[in-house]
Amino acid sequence: MKRLILASNSPRRRELLSGLDIPFEVRVLPDISESCPDDLPVRLHAQYIAEEKARAYVVASDELLLTADTIVVVDDRILGKPRDRAEAFEMLGLISGRSHIVITGVCLRTQGRQSAFSVETKVTFKQLSDSEIGYYIDHYRPFDKAGAYGIQEWIGYIGVTSIEGSYFNVMGLPVQRICSDSLFRESLGCLGRLVV
Repeated sequence: MKRLILASNSPRRRELLSGLDIPFEVRVLPDISESCPDDLPVRLHAQYIAEEKARAYVVASDELLLTADTIVVVDDRILGKPRDRAEAFEMLGLISGRSHIVITGVCLRTQGRQSAFSVETKVTFKQLSDSEIGYYIDHYRPFDKAGAYGIQEWIGYIGVTSIEGSYFNVMGLPVQRICSDSLFRESLGCLGRLVV
């Protein structure tokens, strides 16, 4: 059985992976590029970045590396992590009263194999008032979240009217899809098979 390595500082990804009852280690390298080629279609960005992150690591023979990247897409525009309050306000205004797509790209890599995929979830918000947006930003400071929101926080409770697809994908890690991946199951042996 290989050791599972999560290459992410995200507390939400750690929480979701912990929920699988599979031991893992967090290992994060600094300054990995998250840029994409200019001509790359928007819907491929998250998977591309996850694969680029994976390439930056040296994987030992007894390790399975997991990298991921999550983006929010509105009208073919990627909403990344907001730089400040004004940008967070703008992003939440863009997703207010309409649907958007959350895409998480995942890369699983061993010394000899790699599996990469992306998962999409459609999220619809009610029309948010300026005061609701301001309250959320000021109390939850969502500057580390793509699209300036965490669905598991207050804004998700009061704002999300529907979800089509994986809720956990919106949080940042499509755990069901990961568990069904053959490289994941084979690398983790019988323990991996228990969770599918």
